[in-house]
Amino acid sequence: MKKEKLTCIILLIVLSLMISACSANETSGASVPDGLLRQEIRDGIAQPSAAPSMPEMDAGASGGAPGSAPGGIGRPPELSPGESYLVISENLAVSTDVESTLTFSLKVDTAAYTNVARFIESGNLPPRDAVRTEELINYFSYDGSMRFDNNAVFAMSAEVGPSPFNAGSYLAFIRVKSKDIDRTELPPSNLTFLIDSSGSMSSHDRMPLLKESFALLVETLTEDDRVSIVTYAGTSEILLDGMSGADKDRILSVIDNLQAGGSTAGGHGIQTAYSLAEKNYMPNANNRVILATDGDFNVGVSSNAELARLVGEKRGNGIYLSVLGYGMGNIRDDLMETLSREGNGNYFYINNLASAKKALVDELAANLYTIADDVKAQVEFNPHNVRSYRLIGYENRRLSNEDFLDDSKDAGEVGIGTDVIMMFELELHSGAQAGRYAPANNVQPDFADELFEVRLSYKHPGEDASNYMAKQVFFDDIAETGSTDFRFAAAVAAFAHLLRGSEHARDVALDDVHALAEGGLGADFAGYRRDFIRLLTLYERLV
Repeated sequence: MKKEKLTCIILLIVLSLMISACSANETSGASVPDGLLRQEIRDGIAQPSAAPSMPEMDAGASGGAPGSAPGGIGRPPELSPGESYLVISENLAVSTDVESTLTFSLKVDTAAYTNVARFIESGNLPPRDAVRTEELINYFSYDGSMRFDNNAVFAMSAEVGPSPFNAGSYLAFIRVKSKDIDRTELPPSNLTFLIDSSGSMSSHDRMPLLKESFALLVETLTEDDRVSIVTYAGTSEILLDGMSGADKDRILSVIDNLQAGGSTAGGHGIQTAYSLAEKNYMPNANNRVILATDGDFNVGVSSNAELARLVGEKRGNGIYLSVLGYGMGNIRDDLMETLSREGNGNYFYINNLASAKKALVDELAANLYTIADDVKAQVEFNPHNVRSYRLIGYENRRLSNEDFLDDSKDAGEVGIGTDVIMMFELELHSGAQAGRYAPANNVQPDFADELFEVRLSYKHPGEDASNYMAKQVFFDDIAETGSTDFRFAAAVAAFAHLLRGSEHARDVALDDVHALAEGGLGADFAGYRRDFIRLLTLYERLV
């Protein structure tokens, strides 16, 4: 009897504890937004539902500190354990009375867009510094027809319409398009695949995806192309040396047999890859090292500055660098962005097979074949008509105005058939400033209706002297709504500002961004613009 009573008491205690635990779980779970339930646990502690606003750092790399969303609404906490990004200090409006001209480097990277998509699709907001606005805008191609003069490398168009950021302000949309070439007329390639085979590349979103990505690229090769493969872990190893692109089976077999393990001697791998690319150098061809990594270099030369110097020393020899970033959780985005900039190349983040196909197959010519080196843009605003301007994006690509005419100054590279978009928010007013535009007391009639002039400087690959072109933009270029390209680019720019918690987006409503994007769908043959609208919808659920 005593035994039965004791058993009953124990059962009652256990049942009571279980009911209490369930009640506690229901109480705590009710206050956590759905998006946060999908977030990871960092250091064993669940993240709070909102994080205080943090000040921007002045320089260096960031891990994506949480911040405030427009209108003072707290952003959900950002998760980037082990990830690092170059700090972006957002461009401010500049009075034309203070400075009417600005200069910056033009190049097209799209890593930020696919990285941002990776965060949102996994139920999290990206770190603020992962959002490079120009890369989101330049991820897309644009539809409007462009007229190329004679044998010009570039064509330019411009339009001005309503700003999505401030009522009464305007948005300038400047499109630079490089000449396209039929794929059958592309020059042969000498490609050196530099593959990170260290232990950090073992997860499913790294080495397995990397193998599938390179398999897509290999299928595009011809018998005129040459492929070398270098891997690096504790040290570097040459697996293929100058193999014909026609021998696809052997190339694919080497890639398929790659295994991940060991430390990461990336600096040694870079030296080996460039030495091999130089040994197999092909005149009048596309000579390029393609680095695939998560950026986690930890043996030998490993700091950003050391690796940038190593790659920078090689860029004058006619060999370009493309960087493919893989993985989640420890992305060294800051390093990969730096390497692509210093190595006369570009940077793509591969988050799935679709993004690999876009970068390495669908847009192969634009991404892997350079048509112009050291491309710089300079814009001079007419202070009689433009009171202030704000460059949207390109914060890490600003140059001094003197650099525009300096042929020794390194700038960006642009590929075949590439769209490069520049956007400015404008406040129209009168003022006075010396330069192309005469002082207020001596206005030149030729410029009276002019808003600004866009200038482009670039070099033909292998040449040292720059070429120049310019386009003037007038009051007549102001439209009430803008083209589909204008509206779509404006939607992407507004979305990027929302993601960054920008002070310039305080009056931006998601419904308006949706409407702009829907009105800017255009033909959208590849479906990328509609996919952007899907991303907008996912973002709306998060916030």
